[in-house]
Amino acid sequence: MKRGPIPDDDDTVARKGRVVTTTEGWPELLRCTSTKPPPILLDELIEEILLRIPASSLVRLRNSVCSSWRTLISSSQFAKDHLRRSMAVDPALTHPRIAYYSSSDSYPTIGTFSVRSVFENPPHEPTKVVAYEGRCYRSIIGSCHGLLCLHDEELEDRALLWNPCTGFTSPPLEIGGIFHYCGFGYDHVNDKYKLFGIVIKKSGESVTRIFTFGPKSKWRTIQDFPYRLHDSDSKDSVVGLVGLFVSGTGTLNWLVRSRLSSSVAVLSVDLVKETYSQFSAPSRDSDDEEFVFPRLGILRGCLAVCYETKKTHWTLWLMKDYGVPRSWTKLAIIPHHPLLVNPGSCYVLLPMYMLKNDVLLAKSPSGKFVLCNLNDGSIEFPNIDSSSDGMTEHRPLSRGEGSRIFHIYHESLVSPSHFGLPSCSSEMRLFKPSL
Repeated sequence: MKRGPIPDDDDTVARKGRVVTTTEGWPELLRCTSTKPPPILLDELIEEILLRIPASSLVRLRNSVCSSWRTLISSSQFAKDHLRRSMAVDPALTHPRIAYYSSSDSYPTIGTFSVRSVFENPPHEPTKVVAYEGRCYRSIIGSCHGLLCLHDEELEDRALLWNPCTGFTSPPLEIGGIFHYCGFGYDHVNDKYKLFGIVIKKSGESVTRIFTFGPKSKWRTIQDFPYRLHDSDSKDSVVGLVGLFVSGTGTLNWLVRSRLSSSVAVLSVDLVKETYSQFSAPSRDSDDEEFVFPRLGILRGCLAVCYETKKTHWTLWLMKDYGVPRSWTKLAIIPHHPLLVNPGSCYVLLPMYMLKNDVLLAKSPSGKFVLCNLNDGSIEFPNIDSSSDGMTEHRPLSRGEGSRIFHIYHESLVSPSHFGLPSCSSEMRLFKPSL
């Protein structure tokens, strides 16, 4: 399979005194050779140059260059400008990565690996997992702008924000009950990060709440979530507990499937207005298996839905104009493969990431990651080395998921301190397996 390259920062890390080239061919002086930047470069030009460097490279530069660069790279405005540029002009600046945790065992580690490596590494060169260890077991609620929202339910029901690229975390947030349907995202109108969830109190009462992260924010109760967990009397059911955030829309999204027909819809929570809406998903065949659940994903910044069709293939749809049902477009038909199917699974292929050359990274019902070339129909199985993730009872990722839950995130410089929260770097540390 011919794979298109994803520019990464490995070739843009400068050695002292060297001029290198970024993904767009701009000459960059990445490291000061004295205590001050070259006097011939104006501050505005230096900032424009730094804005074209990947986030992970900037993190390394922040602690090894002159103080004026360090101050600039650490500032809230620079983080916003870098994020804005990467989303609008050069997505290669926020390298996509996958973070995962164990859903069946209370391992205190979270594994991460590069999406670029999965696409580009030859079979004999495995993609290495980098693991981080916390003080306790934590699951992942969601990701947005490089921040992962983690949920600690082992000791207390708490949530915190963590940027794996910078290493900074926020103070734990008390939830006050058990979390069910939930999600994390960004209110682009008010420039606020928000956590949404249904909280089940010790009394058994359920309330729907939104928390706005900031120095004086508190939980706020809003209108009840339209669906109840495990409600056998409802004619519809929500697929999955965690809502997917769609950047630029300010929404969290879930699939809702009918128990009485083949119809499927998308339930949306607007984090700006703090209201709900629902719109139809693509139609699926009436004779499709009802017990096989569709999957919702994000591809190229758009909602994507995958169905199993006639027990022979998966049909992948993309919503090109958010919230407009007529913009659903059939993206691909992916035939079943013996190594991808799992007769005992109730879920279909999960779309995770797609390149411009139409190579799709997906997680199959068998648990294996697979690269599907949507142009010629070929598939490949990437080699992922998860031996260092600390999840010793799980099978290696190259053989299947092994009860792991995965989230895509994009590296950024966004820090909890940028929106008024204290930041620390002690909650999550690099994990070092014992020999």
